[in-house]
Amino acid sequence: MDEQTPTALTELPSWLLTQSASQAHRIVTESFAAGGARAYHFRLLATLVEFGPASQAALGRRSSIDRSDVVAALNELEAEGYVERSADPADGRRNVITITTAGKRQYRRLTNLVGKAQEEIFAPLSATDRTRLTTILGKLLAYHQE
Repeated sequence: MDEQTPTALTELPSWLLTQSASQAHRIVTESFAAGGARAYHFRLLATLVEFGPASQAALGRRSSIDRSDVVAALNELEAEGYVERSADPADGRRNVITITTAGKRQYRRLTNLVGKAQEEIFAPLSATDRTRLTTILGKLLAYHQE
């Protein structure tokens, strides 16, 4: 084995990444649950805030949520009054989803929860390290999504 080959799990970047991702997922999930929401709710509301009204299919693609999970989460958000569905005037078979005023308030509330979760997850890192990590993770994600 050469000197650069990892010999322990804790020397494998992929292992460290998956273990860190697991911890981050737990912290974010617990944060949203404490606020009576789910990560899918945040992702869908954030996508609507960023891109505006969209079809269910477009929301799924933009938020990387499976089609069946999009429908279930949108049903929950609609029941709470956070989104509205309406027929697409260009294609009556398709629904257009729009965030409501209450949905925008919920998005801001969930943004605060995710912000607190980010602080907990990345507490041991300096602002410079957080920026560097975000850049590196962005590069990895972009490379593997191509």
